[in-house]
Amino acid sequence: MKSYNLTQFRKDLSELSIELDKNQEEQFMQYYELLIQWNEVMNLTAITDFDEVLKKHFVDSLSLIKAVPELTKEGYSVIDVGTGAGFPGIPLKIAFPGLKVTLLDSLNKRVKFLNEVIAQIGLADIDAVHGRAEDYAKPGLFREKYDLCVSRAVANMATLSEYCLPFVKVGGRFIPYKSEKIEEEAAAAKKAFYLLGGEVVENIEFNLPYSDIYRSLFIIRKKAPTPGKYPRKAGLPAKEPIS
Repeated sequence: MKSYNLTQFRKDLSELSIELDKNQEEQFMQYYELLIQWNEVMNLTAITDFDEVLKKHFVDSLSLIKAVPELTKEGYSVIDVGTGAGFPGIPLKIAFPGLKVTLLDSLNKRVKFLNEVIAQIGLADIDAVHGRAEDYAKPGLFREKYDLCVSRAVANMATLSEYCLPFVKVGGRFIPYKSEKIEEEAAAAKKAFYLLGGEVVENIEFNLPYSDIYRSLFIIRKKAPTPGKYPRKAGLPAKEPIS
């Protein structure tokens, strides 16, 4: 493996009160190298510059610690819906090895990449699953099994909530990562949150460390079971968001 300058990465993580050991840093570098290698033959990310990957993918993923101190708890369960190249699920698993993580993506070739990363860098208690949220959120599969659902997928809040809240246990949380101010979008999604058993408890806004890159984490708590008719069949949550 190449030698990398991790000075800024360490400073960024220090701002989030995260300290990695040598093995964890090496796992992040292996992940970076696999991402770049596989990106040459399939579209995983438009961001390939080393420093940008560290800031906009790795540090961004780990900024979730601002909203969820429980990430350090052994056995805390997380599902990453629409994980793509593994963000935020894989960085969270590397930094907080005690997590139990499920990565869900609808594209099989991305899942093959994720499985390669998991195998190559030696992660345990993490599964990459090929499938749609609408299918895996059904009773008997992954429905209401997780302490936390996260997603960096780009989608309307009402749509994203219909995909994600069914996975969350009552008392757990769904947190979408957002890169722009979306108070209006969240207000419009209030009915969807309510119907799906959720409520917004907080919005944490910040810039990524040593940058002007804006982020917000909407914390939606699951206060009641999601009615059985949600999520609706494939396509409907996006085409006709709950309003």
